[in-house]
Order: sequence, then structure tokens, then C-alpha cells
Amino acid sequence: MITPLEIQNKEFKKGLRGYKESEVDEFLDKIIIDYENLYKENIELKDKITMLNEQIEKYENLEKTLNNTLVFAQSTAEEVAQNAQKKAELIIQEAEGKAKKIIQEGRNEVVKIQKEYEEGKKQLHIFKTRFKTLLESQLEAVVTSCKEIVGEAEEVKEVKQAEEIKGIEVKVVE
Repeated sequence: MITPLEIQNKEFKKGLRGYKESEVDEFLDKIIIDYENLYKENIELKDKITMLNEQIEKYENLEKTLNNTLVFAQSTAEEVAQNAQKKAELIIQEAEGKAKKIIQEGRNEVVKIQKEYEEGKKQLHIFKTRFKTLLESQLEAVVTSCKEIVGEAEEVKEVKQAEEIKGIEVKVVE
């Protein structure tokens, strides 16, 4: 690209019938000023473009970092959710296992108590039967003893009556 200094230092050869030198110099001075302004503005714009490209690159890197962080956070959240789900399932399985064990122990205890109840009931029935038999045999013994005593009492009574009758007869005979 031509610099403003090159335009300023450019010398043209003079011909026989050329342009007015003063008009050409005046026009070249205007072109130099405009061209210098455009040249400076171009340099500034290139610097600004470079700076903006650096900022874009910085923001793109930041965007990549944020995207990577977001992807990592999402995968971590999914992993945490999966781990929580697995842990919840394990807790539920463990609780169900404990519940089944407690229920089975309760059933076993009920069966044991029922057996003890039935055994106690059987023992009570045996005791009642034996006690009834004992009472019946004792009652029979008492009845038999009473009958014997009554029988003996009647014999004694008969003997006394017989003796009284004899005693009366003896008195009568005398």
C-alpha cells in the first residue's frame, strides 16, 4: 500500500504541455491529507479488529470452558442422581429384607406361642382328667366309707336294739 509520504515525495516529469503545477500540487496536498487520514484510520481499524479478534477468541475460550463446565455439571448431576437412585433401591431392598425377617420371626414366635398354648391346654386337660378321676375315686372311697360306717352304725343300732330287746326280755322274765 502507498504511504502518504510516498505520495508527498513523488515527483513527476515535466512535459511540454502539462498541467498547472500549482493546481497539481494543491490537489496532491489534499489527496495527501485525505489519504493520511484514511491510512491512520485503516491502521486504527486493523488494531481494533486485532483487539476484537483477541476478545472474540477469549470469549470463545470462555464459552468452551462454560460449555465444558455445564456438560461436566450435567454429567455429575446425572451421576449423583443415578447413585442416589441406586442407594435408594439398596435401602429399600435392605428394608424389605429386614421387614421379611421381622415378619418371619413374628410368625415363628406365633407358631411357638400357639404350640405352647396347645401344650398348656393339653396339660390342663390331662390335669383336669386326673384330678376328676382322683376326686371320683376319693368320693367313691368316702361313699364306701360312709356306707361302711352307716352299715356298721346300723349293725350297732341293731345290736343295741337287740340288746335293748334282750334287756327288756330279761326284765320281763325276771
